[in-house]
Amino acid sequence: METFRKLFGSLLALVYDCFDRIVVQGYLPLLTRPEHIVHFFRDVHGVAPITKEVLIQRTTEYKAGVEAVARDHGVPITWAEAGVKKEDHVRPYYERFARRRRVGVYFIFRSMEQGPKFHVLPPKAADPMYRLIRRMRGRYTHFYFYIRDEVLGPFVMCVGSFLPFQTTYYLNGHHFIAGELERQGIRFRRDDNAFLSAADPAALQAAANRLTADVIRKRLDYWTRVLGPKFSREDRAAVRLRREYSLNQVEYSRNFVFRRKFPIHQIFERSCDMGLFRLTADTVSRIFGVRVHRRLRGKLSCVLDNVDHGHHVMRVYCKSLVARLYEKFSTFLRVEICVNRLKDLGLNKGLANLEALRQTLAVATDRLAGFEAESLNVHVDFPLFQRLALPVTVGRTRIPGIKIQDTRMMRLMEILLHAGTQLAGWRTLEIHTALLTTFGLKPEAYSLTQLRYDLRKMKAHGLVEREGRRYSDRLTDKGIRVATMFVLFHKRVCGPLAQTLFHGRPDKSAALRTPIETAYYRADAAIQKLVDLLAA
Repeated sequence: METFRKLFGSLLALVYDCFDRIVVQGYLPLLTRPEHIVHFFRDVHGVAPITKEVLIQRTTEYKAGVEAVARDHGVPITWAEAGVKKEDHVRPYYERFARRRRVGVYFIFRSMEQGPKFHVLPPKAADPMYRLIRRMRGRYTHFYFYIRDEVLGPFVMCVGSFLPFQTTYYLNGHHFIAGELERQGIRFRRDDNAFLSAADPAALQAAANRLTADVIRKRLDYWTRVLGPKFSREDRAAVRLRREYSLNQVEYSRNFVFRRKFPIHQIFERSCDMGLFRLTADTVSRIFGVRVHRRLRGKLSCVLDNVDHGHHVMRVYCKSLVARLYEKFSTFLRVEICVNRLKDLGLNKGLANLEALRQTLAVATDRLAGFEAESLNVHVDFPLFQRLALPVTVGRTRIPGIKIQDTRMMRLMEILLHAGTQLAGWRTLEIHTALLTTFGLKPEAYSLTQLRYDLRKMKAHGLVEREGRRYSDRLTDKGIRVATMFVLFHKRVCGPLAQTLFHGRPDKSAALRTPIETAYYRADAAIQKLVDLLAA
């Protein structure tokens, strides 16, 4: 983060980090297993046998209660239509509700979805009172309550209509922050799910930090008592029907808002270029704070796509964790991490661990932003070029420098940038095979002896290291930075003909057919002259 602020501090208008999307699951611990259902109906209510009709009665009562709430408060209730986004359908209702400064339920959706339920099997014993109850998944009605809360802002509460009445809450941290700033009278500008300006940035960050587990639990308890299934006082006393909450999904974001529009796209573009080359398995594991081992499950990769947001998004995967880097509104750069399984971070999924999760994700987003800043720090490029062009002495052997236009070295660096080499290194024969396959070379065009010479040169300059006691090599941290700069220099600076450098360079003696080829050879000669001057 310090490097990021040092590079772009004069261009940054606002920097803040906060919880974005939070999905909380609510459940009744003593009504989640078949033996709990048997105890509740047979021992507490004296109902035996427990039949399908007994379970359906509870569902019927709850549906009638929801319809009564909608009727008494004038809340629209309808079935969700296929192909229509719920958020788009309810937006006009929310806008009218918000203009009147009202709080409460403003829309209810019915939806047929899969969810947990209990199934009663027919008796197989001679005793007709004997029944088997199993927990399973099935399709049944779920109610989506769209609520505007005075503390949490707008959120969604989904309740299954069958026992065990599993409840899911969809919260957004930006709504909470907006409500806090409005209550303090602090002016701000917000677009979609992002703050673009604030009269008091410190107050905005303080408001983000006030979204705690206690605040969430208090508001969820209230709305569950109002809209959830009803149990009598005797039921709660006999079974201790307390409600617990767990974190199903959490998104934490670090947001950089720039003053001007022009630099943001270039910054994002180059950070993606550098990230795709430099985000190796070791780097990803350090960012997320996890250990890489052979039994690791899930992904360790980095991709660039534009599927979900309609614009390019760089995704970094580690186990079930996903980090995303993208730009919005031509002024907004966001680094966010989505957690689908808290166990991957060594945390329990209970709501009480929200603060520990905040600290872990804040450190991870800070590391990722710092990594991107290091990639964008162009001030170290030319000194590195200068040092690498000079020869070095190892023992009594003089090792020549690495020239920026060396075709063989460029090919080797591009292969070594592959993320697979960073796990346990690649043997010389594996590197040689990858080079021949990738660039369509014949063995006589690039022999193993030439490869060993190039690797020896890179080791002398501190770019390659041996993996433990194994005869395998991988790039060092310095090597990753140098290889990335060298490869990008050729692919970006040398222009469209850069790819020909790797797939068969044109013969200089051949007739130059196009102006761009002529310009290419002029640039190549200029680079050679620059390297010679640096080495002199």
